Amino acid sequence: MRVSAIGCAALLLVAVGACGGRESGGDAGTAASGRCQGQQTTGITDKSIKLGGIYPLSGPASAYGDIPKGIKAYFDYVNAEKGGIGGRKVEFIVRDDGYQPPKAVEEARRLVEQDQVFALFQTLGTPSTTATWDYTNQRKVPQVFVATGASKWGTDAAHPWTIGWQPNYVSEARVYAQYLKTEKPSAKIAVLYQNDDFGKDLLGGFKKAIEGTQLTIVAEQSYEVTDPSIDPQMRNLAGSKADVFLDITTPKFGSQALAADVRNTGWNPLHIINNVAASITVLKPVGFDNVQGVVSSSYYKDPNDPTWATDAEMTLYKQKVKQYAPGADPNIPYLTFGWAVASSFHKAMDAATCPTREGLRDSVRNLRDVKIDMLLPGVTLSTGQGDAFPIESMQLMTFKGQRWELFGQVIDTRKEFGPLTG
Repeated sequence: MRVSAIGCAALLLVAVGACGGRESGGDAGTAASGRCQGQQTTGITDKSIKLGGIYPLSGPASAYGDIPKGIKAYFDYVNAEKGGIGGRKVEFIVRDDGYQPPKAVEEARRLVEQDQVFALFQTLGTPSTTATWDYTNQRKVPQVFVATGASKWGTDAAHPWTIGWQPNYVSEARVYAQYLKTEKPSAKIAVLYQNDDFGKDLLGGFKKAIEGTQLTIVAEQSYEVTDPSIDPQMRNLAGSKADVFLDITTPKFGSQALAADVRNTGWNPLHIINNVAASITVLKPVGFDNVQGVVSSSYYKDPNDPTWATDAEMTLYKQKVKQYAPGADPNIPYLTFGWAVASSFHKAMDAATCPTREGLRDSVRNLRDVKIDMLLPGVTLSTGQGDAFPIESMQLMTFKGQRWELFGQVIDTRKEFGPLTG
């Protein structure tokens, strides 16, 4: 795998030689010696790295269960064909929390205390990650590239061991607001949102972004992840006769909202669906003919987009998913997401000064325009002092025919809207 900077690989080799893995004869929980003296080496040796992921493999958000398949395919490929990461084979242990925060806490403890993982890599969902980050930070266990765009992962200084990866929900909301200011500057907007930190974060960012404009929110409805259906909420929103429908949902409810929009024949708003529910697997059950013109945003390459048909990374991805994840469909974007975030972890470990928990913690907060081949051209990983958001660029897209079609330019929300602060 290519490294973002030529010096990173050399730096890692120097660090490994100076720090070693664990001390000779040591067990899990021991510390490094030499240049990295005292730093934690639980879960990492000279030959292996043990990571733990927590996902809703069951329950209302089980569509996200495709993400770890993409991650595991990447790690299995690197292990078999590249000698692992820095010569270390990656073991990726996946636990199911059913999208239930108490279960996420239980699984985090199990991964840290029983499996003794080096790091938690990808805890999915704002509620689940919120439930676990006090624990991981008290234990000084890296909780890196969490699968949620909550803005607090990048603005909260009290949890230095936790960091996000994908664009934060407030920045995503700003992109939609900017689009509407241009395309429908006096639009009346109806909003459906998940009644938790995820939904409230994106909605709050959107409300702030439309302050001082002619855009107005005329109806709001929330739902609980335990709700069997959002049909009552959708009927209420349809009654508002809004011009725009902002759909802040997870996959199950995204499909329901799209289907309800189709059934409400007397209401035909511009439908904007947030990125985390924009997978083709969400739209397909509704019927592609029924979702034409829906708008969303993205930051990584869509495996269904012919733009990337001859792209080297997409070609590699599709080959290796078929080889290392037999039965998985490489055209499901959640697998592509998994491949991209696993590649990002690879780059972060390559750039770590020390192969330790502290080294990983510091590396992910000191990324400098790191290129990840599965991200859209112009989208890179960048973090630094006062900026703990790895990805803050995205591009709008609209659904046409049987796929998403990108339009406009990649929007760097740092430059366009200024930094996001706590």
